[in-house]
Amino acid sequence: MKQTVLSAINHKSTGKLPYNVELTCEKRKTLCDELGIAESEYFLWAGNHIEKADYNFGGYISPGYYKDGFGVVWNRTGIDKDIGVVSEYLVTEENYKDYRAPYIDAAYIKQVTQSLLGSKLDTLRLGKISMTLFERAWSLRGMENLLEDFYLNPEIVEHILDALLEHNLKIIDIALEYEIDGFYFGDDFGTQISLIMSPEIWRKFIKPRYKTMFDRIKSKGRITALHSCGNINGLLGDLIDIGLDVYQTVQPEIYDLKQLKEEFGRYLCFWGAISTQQLLPYATQEELISTVLNTIDILSKDGGYIASPTHQVTPDISNESVLTLIELLRSINA
Repeated sequence: MKQTVLSAINHKSTGKLPYNVELTCEKRKTLCDELGIAESEYFLWAGNHIEKADYNFGGYISPGYYKDGFGVVWNRTGIDKDIGVVSEYLVTEENYKDYRAPYIDAAYIKQVTQSLLGSKLDTLRLGKISMTLFERAWSLRGMENLLEDFYLNPEIVEHILDALLEHNLKIIDIALEYEIDGFYFGDDFGTQISLIMSPEIWRKFIKPRYKTMFDRIKSKGRITALHSCGNINGLLGDLIDIGLDVYQTVQPEIYDLKQLKEEFGRYLCFWGAISTQQLLPYATQEELISTVLNTIDILSKDGGYIASPTHQVTPDISNESVLTLIELLRSINA
């Protein structure tokens, strides 16, 4: 399975299709209950091709309230049980100079990485840093405050992002001591129609720091992958320039897939493109199969595609749709 993914990333067509169907915690429970398997067995049962070592840490401090490793408390008592909303922003105009990123426990990073490599599965294995820069910054400062800071208080932005970059590089350096295949980052830069910030602001504050991380990873000959929801078409050229290999989520509500493949398919491997907003919740079984096959036909030409829902599958999507998708992906590789 690992070689299938590597072939896709290297734009080689092998007749095999790498795929990953990931589920939210609620969805995984309901599906596994129906299948009569333990949740820990889902990855193997689904035949997924990519495993990740998640270096984020934290825990519940009370029912429905999760405190992450950066000290941010997330209220998960609402609809969203996987992420939630921030209860209180920790960085203010008054205290920002005192902000320091959390201490890196090297033993913990090594343990998580060794656990990933201890898997007996033939998978591609990636280190994972969620909420890498922009998302982590707004979780600390607040979205509106941070967007204003880009223009009114750039020194606050620089201070926070520098602290986060140093933090991330420490994790990357430790993990790259091991034979992982690369790194997967998560940072949502887009809305359904455009970027959250201007391209110029992204290039000034975000791009140089991603380049530093990508350079560190590429210097070891490893893979770079970025998850970013929304429309980031205006950044894809920049991301290619600084060394991105794999772009995930590729929402078909946003992109013309043929045009995307034509313009960027020589440089990027696309991961996603099976809609969790429109297709999986609402399509008939026939529509689902037809659309997925058409998506594969467009994006997997000459390699360069990892089939996947655009997001972890959410509880509103029926088990029938998930099972239809997985059986279809399995059958293609049979």
